[in-house]
Amino acid sequence: MKEALLIILAYCIGSIPTAVWVSKYYFGIDIREYGSGNAGATNTFRVLGSKWGTLVMVIDVLKGLAAVKLALLLPYYIENDLALTNFQIGLGMAAVLGHIFPIWAQFKGGKGVATLFGLVIGISPWTALCCSGIFLLVLYLTRFVSLSSILASIAFPIFILVIFNVDNHAYRVFAIVVALLVILTHQKNISRLLKGSESKVPILKYRDRKRKMKS
Repeated sequence: MKEALLIILAYCIGSIPTAVWVSKYYFGIDIREYGSGNAGATNTFRVLGSKWGTLVMVIDVLKGLAAVKLALLLPYYIENDLALTNFQIGLGMAAVLGHIFPIWAQFKGGKGVATLFGLVIGISPWTALCCSGIFLLVLYLTRFVSLSSILASIAFPIFILVIFNVDNHAYRVFAIVVALLVILTHQKNISRLLKGSESKVPILKYRDRKRKMKS
């Protein structure tokens, strides 16, 4: 019973529509009516700029982290590492579902990548650090958040299954599901990337201008 209540709470935390509330409160618009129509950090970067995109991304990451930490409210899980990890996965996924289908925003949210990242931070910080390194490197080179997210998510199960060889079957399956989920939710982005029509986020413009001047 307590577990069920915490999972519901995790979903409610994930449902906090950061991008929607920020866009409505500070700009008087609904972010879902602009850009890609997505209520996530990437579209916020595109439409409202890097300052607000960063704010939305940080809060969305914290949603996943907060959901995972709810498991620590139950003493049983503090004393059982395997059960703790498995329950944290359930809590984190509830938050991700909340982000994608937010009860506070007509069930129309974002893609859940930032919240997924917060989940991973809460369970295995070193893996999160490695994945964020890949994300930032690809973002620096391309300025495509979608491509950065996809490649980082694909790297996630590689770290779990091969490099760190995590001995938890549920977590190993979860890592594969995460990669597939991110790819599935980014199908339109993949199509635009292949067509060369994917939008870049408004960061590192100074670097790009210098490159153009040199060429």
